[in-house]
Amino acid sequence: MDLEQAFRKGSFRSLLRTAFSNGIVRRTALPFIEKKMWHRIVENNPDTLPFQVKKDKYDTTVAIVHSVARGVSRGTISKKALNCLFDTLLDNVFLTKQRLDAAEHLGFYPPLFVLVSPGKKCNLRCTGCYACSDSQSAAKLDWDTFDRIITEKQRLWGSYFTVISGGEPFMWEDNGLDLLDIAIRHPSQFFLVYTNGTLITKYVANELAKLGNVTPAISVEGFEEQTDNRRGKGMHKRILQAMENLREAGVPFGISVTGTRENAEIITSEEFNDFYFEKQGATYGWIFQYMPIGRKHSLEMMVTPQQRLEMYNRTWRTVRERKIFIADFWNSGTVSSGCISAGRPGGYFYITWDGDITPCAFVPYSVGNIYDVFQTGGNLNTILESAFFQRIRQWQRDYGYAQPAEKVGNWLCPCVIRDHFDVFFKAVQDTQAKPIDKEAIDALADPGYHGGMVAYGSNYSHLSDKVWSEHYMAKQTVNS
Repeated sequence: MDLEQAFRKGSFRSLLRTAFSNGIVRRTALPFIEKKMWHRIVENNPDTLPFQVKKDKYDTTVAIVHSVARGVSRGTISKKALNCLFDTLLDNVFLTKQRLDAAEHLGFYPPLFVLVSPGKKCNLRCTGCYACSDSQSAAKLDWDTFDRIITEKQRLWGSYFTVISGGEPFMWEDNGLDLLDIAIRHPSQFFLVYTNGTLITKYVANELAKLGNVTPAISVEGFEEQTDNRRGKGMHKRILQAMENLREAGVPFGISVTGTRENAEIITSEEFNDFYFEKQGATYGWIFQYMPIGRKHSLEMMVTPQQRLEMYNRTWRTVRERKIFIADFWNSGTVSSGCISAGRPGGYFYITWDGDITPCAFVPYSVGNIYDVFQTGGNLNTILESAFFQRIRQWQRDYGYAQPAEKVGNWLCPCVIRDHFDVFFKAVQDTQAKPIDKEAIDALADPGYHGGMVAYGSNYSHLSDKVWSEHYMAKQTVNS
């Protein structure tokens, strides 16, 4: 098969579809696809990014392609799910006319997605839960509001990607309708659902397979000992059963891992990768380094700056050498060109079960409430105009993504709250953003918390600045 000729006659999308659907072609096509991606992402990309940043983006894209290809070849990603990936994600994530029109109206490119936690209720009670969820929590979004958020972001921004968290999302329901009904209602959306996995029975897995537009990201803390210690005895076995149910149904799934001082080495080890990505068949992985917010928040649970740098090294080795798609929301900051919160172009913002609107799931300070916005004639664009969001987006622009390559800030320290707490704290004070829970109120008033967060950011900056300057800011070329 002449891949170059086929590519010229068709498109990159059609080449990907052909490669994923045919095992013989796939072996030949993957190196060709990598070459084309290098040309697009690195060679043809404007010199507005440091060279190594472009290479990080390329390596991550290659890992995504190989991770999906492995799932297809193993039969853990069904044809239905693969088609949804192409039809809802690939066609709509990039700059479609709808997104270009939205950018013209807003004055900047719109967010790529919205993170929604429709319900606070959860059947577990995990230590350090950012949402303070439990089985008695009644707070939830009603169906009409949840439905309108998804409908409106698609209509206003051309956004076809929705991320769902909680609480436990599979416990949410309103007037007899649940998360599966939301996915049925919005077949052109692709949903990433963060879940503890305990409610993914064979029936639920089979229903997800019929839909094809939902991928669960199942929470683990390491192996059985670490997971059961944080989530409850027997939880790991229930998680593995959920993974088996999803594999059998052909539903692509991933893992979501909270990195703490206790498990940082385990969750970035080769044994961990072998177990979840090879043996269990996870297609992707997300690492969320523990943030000291929520239930019984503690600075002592955070990974140390030294652990964080080692996690950075190990995660990138996994991506580059094993072509496994795993991203750390802090250590993979180069892939997203820095912080993506506050409705940044290509980024997102967060809406809670109470309707509170915050820049990020890990920023428990609100600019308003979605119920109030809708009731006063506003829409999702109204949120983007808030002073708090604008302040954070200005910092994001100044720090990196709107700067020339030689002036980009250290994207190994991308986070406005974790790595630049003084900047964040002043933005909260100046714009009068409101804490959404008691824990957030306490944190804001605690000088020990403030000092600890500032010190953490400073210490990690000191460690990572050398890597950034030598590895990212040094002059390099495509042929380097």
